[in-house]
Amino acid sequence: MIPTDTERVGARTIRDIRRDFPAFAASGDARPTAYLDSAATAQRPTAVLDAERDYLEHDLAAVHRGASAATGRSTTRFEEARADLARFVGARDDREIVWAQNATDALNMVALGIADASAGIGGADATRFALQAGDEIVLTEAEHHANLLPWQRVAQRTGARLVPVKVDEHGCWSIDDLAAVLTARTRVVAFAEISNVTGLIVPVADVVAAVRARAPQSLVVLDACQSVPHRPVDFAGYGVDFAAFSGHKMLGPNGIGVLYGRAELLDALPPARTGGSTITRVTFESAEFLPAPQRFEAGTQAVSQAIGLAAAVGYLEGLGMDAVAAHEDAFAARVLEGVAAIPGVRIVGPQP
Repeated sequence: MIPTDTERVGARTIRDIRRDFPAFAASGDARPTAYLDSAATAQRPTAVLDAERDYLEHDLAAVHRGASAATGRSTTRFEEARADLARFVGARDDREIVWAQNATDALNMVALGIADASAGIGGADATRFALQAGDEIVLTEAEHHANLLPWQRVAQRTGARLVPVKVDEHGCWSIDDLAAVLTARTRVVAFAEISNVTGLIVPVADVVAAVRARAPQSLVVLDACQSVPHRPVDFAGYGVDFAAFSGHKMLGPNGIGVLYGRAELLDALPPARTGGSTITRVTFESAEFLPAPQRFEAGTQAVSQAIGLAAAVGYLEGLGMDAVAAHEDAFAARVLEGVAAIPGVRIVGPQP
């Protein structure tokens, strides 16, 4: 069931890939370590560790603050990392990528921004996000707490109500299940592209099409934590309004995540956190904020982590995301075949 060292992911063998990861290389080839917790956090290749170390040793400086050569190099690498992430997830523009602490933080940026807009914060542009009592936020019962608790808080603050999409006995839901609960009061639809529990893979573009047909007034928010590391994604092509994912699940550092948003929405969404580097004008009474993404990136940024995450993107692109997805699909099929042969075992999730 376990892949052999000579099997390939794209052009590279499993043995060669293992040697890229210090955690695996240390165990040698005789009895290699089996790591089965990538859904929680992934190990990091040397390329990611080296990218962070190189920045810290040679280019460390505050970004967007100052006129020194070091500041220029640091800012350039920081923004190049943003461009790498934009390309990787199919953003139309670098401005559609906002750095966050992790995916939970990114989802909170959206949820708390909507709550602020509902309280009259953010001016005329923000009214498009405002919720009222009786408006509906649709979530599936399969959601991670990161994509549930922020929406509970929004509902508590605005009087909106959470509407669940029920899962079946296998923990799965369908587009028909979702469409059945959409109404004229639906304002937000949030779901994960891939479940971290069941492995259900959702056809995002089809879900978005169903939402646009039945509740065109809704924002679509995607939890992409388990999809971005494992298969090609195209957020703009999907048609989602916002998406979130973490660095540490995709071979990158801890302490860095990404919020994707359509540029016109990000420019109108009130920033959940405010502070230095986010404003164009400030008085004791009021402030005017920069366009996205800087309006959301208050304070000192996780620069080395962003650079490390860009190196993780480069590593994954080197393998080829189509090849990564094909390898994982084949491995999953082998696991399911083996598990299904064990007497008394019931498979939870999409059925073979």
